[in-house]
Amino acid sequence: MNREEGIRLDHNFFRRDVLEVAPELLGRKLVRRYDDGTTEAFLITETEAYRGEEDLACHASRGKTPRTATMYLPGGVLYIYLIYGMYWMMNIVTGAEEDPQAVLIRGIEGYDGPGKLTRHLNIDRSFNGEDLTTSPRIWIEDAGITPAYTTSPRIGVDYAGEKWKNMPWRFVMEI
Repeated sequence: MNREEGIRLDHNFFRRDVLEVAPELLGRKLVRRYDDGTTEAFLITETEAYRGEEDLACHASRGKTPRTATMYLPGGVLYIYLIYGMYWMMNIVTGAEEDPQAVLIRGIEGYDGPGKLTRHLNIDRSFNGEDLTTSPRIWIEDAGITPAYTTSPRIGVDYAGEKWKNMPWRFVMEI
């Protein structure tokens, strides 16, 4: 598949606070190169921010565990986990090492919902810890777009209590 390649985002982009990175991912291209050599690129249309151990909706709220260890790496790597025994969730770690923050990719053009997009992109646990700045199979490019967006509370985090479930940390690109 021929496509015009953009500029791959570097560590400087990801090693910032999640509340800066999450909205700035909107309108960027998520690029996936498959084992057969084909490549697809999709605009990121929806994200959610999870901000460290103090955020009760964040997996890191209970501290560093074998499951969450990836979140404690420097920004720019993927944090992948399984929910309901069937859906892989793709998150991008942001911020500095030992400051666990991540952006859940909730939507890309043509695929609304984090489980649908990972299924289409053939994302599984093997991507956990993958560095987006050097990976030959997945990365993010600048698409030259700064879209308008709306914010709202995150989805599916009622367990975190009123304060954290109502944080307006879901970012949706206006199309």
